[in-house]
Amino acid sequence: MLPQLLTYLLEYIKYQDQMIRTLLTLLIGKNMFDKPTEKPVNKPYQKLQVDELPIIETLQKLDYQILLKEYLEKNGKPLKPVQRRSNSKGKVPSSMKCPRCGAPSDYLYANNGGKGQYQCKVCACLFNKKNQYAKEAILKCPHCSKTLEKIKERKDFLVFKCKNNDCPYYKKKLQGMSKKEKKQFEKDPPSFKVRYIFRQFQIDYQPLAKHSPKKPKVDLSRLHVSPHTLGLILTYHVNYGLSARKTAALMKDVHGVPISHQSILNYENSVALLLKPYVDHYPYELSDQFCGDETYIKVNGRWHYLFFFFDAVKKIILSYPVSPNRDTVSAIRAIDEALWKMKEIPEDLTFVVDGNPIYLLAQHFFAQHGITFDVKQVIGLTNEDQVSTEYRPLKQIIERLNRTFKGNYRSTHGSVSYVTLFVAYFNFLRPHSALEGKVPVVIPELKGLPNMPARWTKLIGLAQQWLVEQTA
Repeated sequence: MLPQLLTYLLEYIKYQDQMIRTLLTLLIGKNMFDKPTEKPVNKPYQKLQVDELPIIETLQKLDYQILLKEYLEKNGKPLKPVQRRSNSKGKVPSSMKCPRCGAPSDYLYANNGGKGQYQCKVCACLFNKKNQYAKEAILKCPHCSKTLEKIKERKDFLVFKCKNNDCPYYKKKLQGMSKKEKKQFEKDPPSFKVRYIFRQFQIDYQPLAKHSPKKPKVDLSRLHVSPHTLGLILTYHVNYGLSARKTAALMKDVHGVPISHQSILNYENSVALLLKPYVDHYPYELSDQFCGDETYIKVNGRWHYLFFFFDAVKKIILSYPVSPNRDTVSAIRAIDEALWKMKEIPEDLTFVVDGNPIYLLAQHFFAQHGITFDVKQVIGLTNEDQVSTEYRPLKQIIERLNRTFKGNYRSTHGSVSYVTLFVAYFNFLRPHSALEGKVPVVIPELKGLPNMPARWTKLIGLAQQWLVEQTA
């Protein structure tokens, strides 16, 4: 009797479940019990036109020490530093200097009660922390040479516009309109871009400011596995792209080593922290052909963007930052990490990228800091212009790198630590067919080792030794 009753109850529960699913489907228009698709949201590029760089005229630089001597000769007494009251609202950071004469913070007034404006007592220059660059240079339209006017202030940049009605750029845009567009322009001028615009970035980010490597708080000698076992784990997990669970199962079933998948993730994070300074500061020998691209990856269940910059000839990954946003700041960071790796920046440096305007805006940011390079954009999937025809092979190379990475990354369920390990594997351990089966970066200590686990172990040892030498 009891088995029959249980069978009846199970059938009744299944029937109720089916009825609930059917009713909910009718009410909300879709089956809420279906698994959600795991495709990232396809965010198209913003419809943003990026004009060429403006004419930058540098203002005359003064020397505060010479000005102080002239003041002494003229007045018979030295110019005293600013005397600040103890209860003064305006505080000047000790690192602040006058952008015009270089006077230190002792000679700077907090000119508006601590609201961000400063005045130099030596040369009377008024400036703000965010517009120091504007005090060092005059921006002019490259088409008519008229001074640009600041029209907007955004979070990370200022917007300048050429308002000259006789500007050739402005006239050409108006003449190129159809009759329909001209009528619409008269009704809604802001919907058309007809004037030269420049965006001056005010990001608190110093390019080429290479930080000293920090020794991570990781002691691999305390791991509960031998070096060879750690090398095996990294080989399965990184080289072959096996998930942590599959790697743990393989270690137990094949090698008889019981280990949890969480321990493997812990080892992944520890080794990545140790290898990252070594990978980032290694003295690479580079070519003159560089390409970059961003791709979707999932990190801890959320979609992020991975920015790769790559030496297309040497097959070396130069930068690999991961960001939740596909924006200009992320592009700046990615290009900056690539520039770190160059012993000196070539005069004809060119990066080949896709049509995303963030790379052109990043180019403008670096130009504001005296770092110039060209950006070639390969648009779409077909060669509709000369630039795309010439540089598409480089774009295809970076796309192949993305596919290689995703082939390994997809089954791991993702972490930033895994990205670091993949770059170390790709640069130092993975043979490349385009290099006649050689690895991109040949390290003598790794040659002649019998297998991949031994190479992983030796690479970790080299990174540890390098960190000790750098931090000694």
